Amino acid sequence: MKHIAVIGSGTMGNGIAHTFAQFGYQVNLIDINIEAIQRAINTISKNLDRQVTKGTITEADKAATLKNIISFTDMQAGVADADLIVEAATENLDLKLKIFKELDAFAKPQAILASNTSSISITKIASVTNRGDKVIGMHFMNPVPVMKLVEVIRGYATSDKTTALIMDLSKKLAKVPVEVNDYPGFVANRILMPMINEAIYTLYENVAGVEEIDTVMKLGMAHPMGPLQLADFIGLDVCLAILRVLQDGFGNPKYAPCPLLVNMVTAGNKGIKSGEGFYNYAKGVKEAVVAAKFS
Repeated sequence: MKHIAVIGSGTMGNGIAHTFAQFGYQVNLIDINIEAIQRAINTISKNLDRQVTKGTITEADKAATLKNIISFTDMQAGVADADLIVEAATENLDLKLKIFKELDAFAKPQAILASNTSSISITKIASVTNRGDKVIGMHFMNPVPVMKLVEVIRGYATSDKTTALIMDLSKKLAKVPVEVNDYPGFVANRILMPMINEAIYTLYENVAGVEEIDTVMKLGMAHPMGPLQLADFIGLDVCLAILRVLQDGFGNPKYAPCPLLVNMVTAGNKGIKSGEGFYNYAKGVKEAVVAAKFS
């Protein structure tokens, strides 16, 4: 596989495009408007600058990486020659089904269709295509250029050949792929989201404050980031969406999202992306939101 298309230029999409391009793949970065793509290219350029500053890449490497990325607002044109298409759109089932139905029609027959979904069923996504054996989950972690893990999710019909190709490709990106089966939340979020939800319940029930909860988990469990700060980083809306997938998929009330999380998302407080979540980021630094707001 030489030619990669990435659908969506947001946080995950631009990180995936960055990673493939840095390892010499030709990448078509596709989004619905050119402004979104330009923001993504600017983000990639800044992240490459950080790598140059750290000495992990050279200025020539940066230039070569950016040269490997071509922008498209026309999905049909952007995926026509791709060997692998990685969808990194919003975590919304209806949107993903629409995209994969179109990809099945637009992509060449031998192309593999992958989703970066963090929780939605690969089997369900594959069901709207005529190439279920070539549909797979390729769940990168954020930030993509830094994090080593790729969760490779096999749908019910995903072939051994497709799985082997994606496992091998992930290793060529200097990632560590882990093969998992298609059940709600897969492995990463089936374990992570209940922990984050429990941390939110701990705050909601006034057991401790934001910084206290995060400090206990960082110092007591050696987590590099506390669960509430991590939730802000992921996006509270994304956390809520994943918890609802888990709740619906398993029919188990233990996955029910905390009412505080629901209220915060409803109010538009989604974490770093909105400027406020469990912490306030408006001043360019992380400050815990006052406890009264969560009572």
